[in-house]
Amino acid sequence: MKTIWLNLPVRNIQKSRTFFNKIGFRENQMHKEAKDLASFLIGENDFAMMLFPEETFKDFTQNAIADTTKGNEMLINIDAQSKEEVDAFAKAVESASGTVFAAPSVIDGWMYTFGFADLDGHRWSMLYMDTDKMPKT
Repeated sequence: MKTIWLNLPVRNIQKSRTFFNKIGFRENQMHKEAKDLASFLIGENDFAMMLFPEETFKDFTQNAIADTTKGNEMLINIDAQSKEEVDAFAKAVESASGTVFAAPSVIDGWMYTFGFADLDGHRWSMLYMDTDKMPKT
């Protein structure tokens, strides 16, 4: 296996494309002009995320779309290099109309994180880990 990518169902490709552009994800140029999907590259290793209309996603998975207002199947985490990066990203998410469900805060004295939901309710977290403060086992 060489690559793994994330596929997500969305209600509106164009609105989701705009949201992810506004929060700083890099649009995959291979699919930039596509009307029936969107693709973004995340991080320095170019982790690929694909967005598909809900009906297309249901065809792929042969299953119903999860109701993100009632629960979630996963939490998608993004690594941060500093507290400042977390704070700046939280502001970008808010200005792009994302929903912050957990304001930036310190957890266990060594992790700094915040949580947000995208336009379709998929939950994400950005996390900075201060390894100097990490408990030693």
